[in-house]
Amino acid sequence: MNKYYITTAIAYTSKKPHIGNTYEIILTDAIARFNRFIGKDVFFLTGTDEHGQKIQEIAEAEGITPKQHVDKIAGQIRDIADMLNISYDKFIRTTDDYHVKSVQQIFKKLYEQGDIYKSEYEGLYCTPCESFWTETQLVDGKCPDCGREVQKTKEEAYFFKMSKYQDKLMEYIEAHPEFIQPESRKKEMVNNFLKPGLQDLCVSRTSFTWGIPVEFDEGHIVYVWIDALSNYITALGYTPEAQGDLYKKYWPADVHIIGKDILRFHTIYWPIMLMALGEPLPKQVFGHPWMLVGEEKMSKSRGNVIYAEDLVKHFGVDAVRYYSLHEMPFAQDGTITYEVFISRFNSDLANTLGNLVNRTVAMINKYFGGEIQSGDVTGEFDDDLKTVAVSAVEKIAKKMETLHVADSLDEIWAVVNRANKYIDETAPWVLAKDEAQKPRLGTVLYNLAETIRIIAALLSPYMPETSQKIAAQINADTLSFESTKTFGVTKSGVKVGEAVPLFQRIDAEKKLAELEEELGQPAEEEIQIAPYKDYIEFEEFEKLDIRVGKVIECEKVPKSSKLLRFTLQVGSETRQILSGISKYHTPEELIGKNVLFVANLKPRKMMGLESCGMILSAEYEDKLTVLTTLNDIQSGAEIV
Repeated sequence: MNKYYITTAIAYTSKKPHIGNTYEIILTDAIARFNRFIGKDVFFLTGTDEHGQKIQEIAEAEGITPKQHVDKIAGQIRDIADMLNISYDKFIRTTDDYHVKSVQQIFKKLYEQGDIYKSEYEGLYCTPCESFWTETQLVDGKCPDCGREVQKTKEEAYFFKMSKYQDKLMEYIEAHPEFIQPESRKKEMVNNFLKPGLQDLCVSRTSFTWGIPVEFDEGHIVYVWIDALSNYITALGYTPEAQGDLYKKYWPADVHIIGKDILRFHTIYWPIMLMALGEPLPKQVFGHPWMLVGEEKMSKSRGNVIYAEDLVKHFGVDAVRYYSLHEMPFAQDGTITYEVFISRFNSDLANTLGNLVNRTVAMINKYFGGEIQSGDVTGEFDDDLKTVAVSAVEKIAKKMETLHVADSLDEIWAVVNRANKYIDETAPWVLAKDEAQKPRLGTVLYNLAETIRIIAALLSPYMPETSQKIAAQINADTLSFESTKTFGVTKSGVKVGEAVPLFQRIDAEKKLAELEEELGQPAEEEIQIAPYKDYIEFEEFEKLDIRVGKVIECEKVPKSSKLLRFTLQVGSETRQILSGISKYHTPEELIGKNVLFVANLKPRKMMGLESCGMILSAEYEDKLTVLTTLNDIQSGAEIV
């Protein structure tokens, strides 16, 4: 069957998403559109995750009901998707009646077959992450995922027997190396979570009410994991008692496109739930990187949040789609700033692509009254142009098959660049001066028009509006996948349209000033920082022995997802320190650095290893960085 089922993670309805959140749906849309382009029967699912304690608390603070809050945010999320020309086939909300009923049935089935049992939870809970933690899992007393405060919680709850399926999942991952992508994400899941052993998962709550009720136990609501993750099958009409036609046709999913921060839930919790239900696993889970502002995650308090609608207003939908798709690497975080956005807009869109189309259409109008000539007077450079144009689609398909979307766009721009070079090589304006060269001029412009038609077709999954605008200018009658494999589809005698610039070049200085005036930055006093601690006497401060240590070894601690083990050179001795910062730094980037550490902190055991000191880090919101020295200095030096 030539079916293709693709999903985004469903967006959490706590607040309006920024461009970093929106990137995921643009990426998924390009993949969905490309698979339709090559002839597959695509079903593209997206939607919203609408339950949980965090949403209940936000709604209470706003003085509205949780449903009123999620209706508002879900509406905003859908509006953004529509604005960006997202071609989803279904938009699911976890408050939809059919989803609620199916989740209740799934929960009941898992309970009745013994995979869920009732017990009591006592421990620490992070509301923003909706995660439970033990004391030993905390980092400096805070949530190891987001670094925020946790609250002590004790409540009756149902638990899912994760360990029962652990070996089966390990075997599946080993037998299906393509299941978790990129490869680095797979190693992280296996080494940090599966090999150390899985704990039973809390799957119900009683301390708040905004969620799907457990039918057979009043007061319990189904916790986020079973509720949100099961959307991928409930949207297709799945229930434990009956599988709908869409489910039978499209499941298992070909790929879940998700953020790298929720990979554990999709590659461990979700597959185990499916195994317990006796259903096939998705073929692939792709954990995409983050879009950062400069080198930081977007945050309102930092004043660096960029919203899709602001970008669209100033630059257009397809410019936003192009930047989002082209500037995000396959396995590493990408970055966005207005300065870089404008630079890419001018260089790639206005100068390279826009200028090619504009010049070609203008010359056909100027030299041949707007009529495309026959392409039968061949000459030097023609064959190379044709080869580059018709070979592109196969290269693009290979890139898209492995979800290397940015690289696939590079293949399109290789055709654009070759066409621009062809103009320089053939110099149509020189040919136009010689009447005897008119037939050759006609062929040159035909070749350019046909190449532009192929470019328009190839662009259709990525920049659909631009693709149609190009097609309209050259009056192309087909942009099909098959037509990109053949050079010569454009018919002679066709009249082109008016040469209208696709992308007007932007004056960067003026546009940046306009953006600053319109969007501004939050006032300094609006930026929230952690409250200052109580004053201490100078004598108390003097008790701290803070030193410089040179990192000579650094590695992840086995069975810990957060801890790094440091070996510091301190003068003529070495010292071992453990620090819960692996979320923020890789071992490789720290080796050789001079770091600051508290040398006279009493040693303590962590994960069976002794930690003799504390490495100092600066923390703001959800970002943390190790403190290092500006200049190289002798290790062991005292901080005074």
